[in-house]
Amino acid sequence: MTLHLADILAARQRIKGVADATPLIPSPFMSKAIGQEFLMKMEIMQPIGAFKLRGAVSAVMALPEDVQGVTCCSTGNHGRGVTFAANQRGMKAVICMSELVPQAKVDGIRALGADVRIVGQSQDEAMAESQRLCEAEGLVEISPFDDPHVIAGQGTIGAEMLEARPDLETLLVPLSGGGLAAGVAVAAKAINPEIRVIGISMDRGAAMYESIRAGHPVEVPEYASLADSLGGGIGLENRLSYPLCRDLLDDTVLVTEEDIRRAMQVMFYEDRIVAEGASVVGQAALLAGKIAMPKGPVGTIVTGRNLDMASFARIMVGEDVEIGDLLVKGQAYGA
Repeated sequence: MTLHLADILAARQRIKGVADATPLIPSPFMSKAIGQEFLMKMEIMQPIGAFKLRGAVSAVMALPEDVQGVTCCSTGNHGRGVTFAANQRGMKAVICMSELVPQAKVDGIRALGADVRIVGQSQDEAMAESQRLCEAEGLVEISPFDDPHVIAGQGTIGAEMLEARPDLETLLVPLSGGGLAAGVAVAAKAINPEIRVIGISMDRGAAMYESIRAGHPVEVPEYASLADSLGGGIGLENRLSYPLCRDLLDDTVLVTEEDIRRAMQVMFYEDRIVAEGASVVGQAALLAGKIAMPKGPVGTIVTGRNLDMASFARIMVGEDVEIGDLLVKGQAYGA
């Protein structure tokens, strides 16, 4: 199975008016820092505050009329998207999440009306519960990344970015299970085969990064992270997002929690934007010197804003923050 630009254009019609057309705006600070125009696709402007709505709406709207309910595993934003999309069709939504998911994200999904099940210490355990529910309760599973309709929905972001700015030389894409990176890469490479697409993950528990290096899907330990949306495995039977990321991404890069913390501060103090850690890994990689300086305009995706505001406030004032077993040392911005 593979995916083509035509699939992404079809998804565009399914999500039209519900989960599309977010702005692409410049960051003067980042543009000056890298010596090239730096543009941000503002997926935090989606109704659920995250890009995941695109793939969820694309997949749920493609289901047959007789489907009564859906389920998924989620680190937060996919669950929001699936619940929102299910509400649009009057369906039941059961969202499976691990104990590592921040409470703010659990509460946000429950507020939308989902039945939330907290299962185990990893995304893989939550995924197993979601798959069990398909057999036990007759629900349809909406994978957060390994579903053609989901990937096509996320790919509409790449199509919109290249339509707005066909001169983009590099795309920096947050990389987790690969649904976003795969979809964006399919669209971008179809429109401009010369464009560079780079996937970026945190440096602990980066499943797609490790799988690409191993040459096949692998399991990795799961850790709490400022970029919690990037946690979780890709599934050992991954049939679509892994081969697409393996074949289409020009590079994959890892950033530290300190890199992410600094980039979150940059987004807040320089761009006046509240964003999740996963949203800023592109900026983090550039500011940490982990990507060669681009030769033309750069685009990234500000993927979500559904974060714990108490932790965010501590990061912004330079306090230390405990993330699972890791203490992320604080530093006042500009110090």
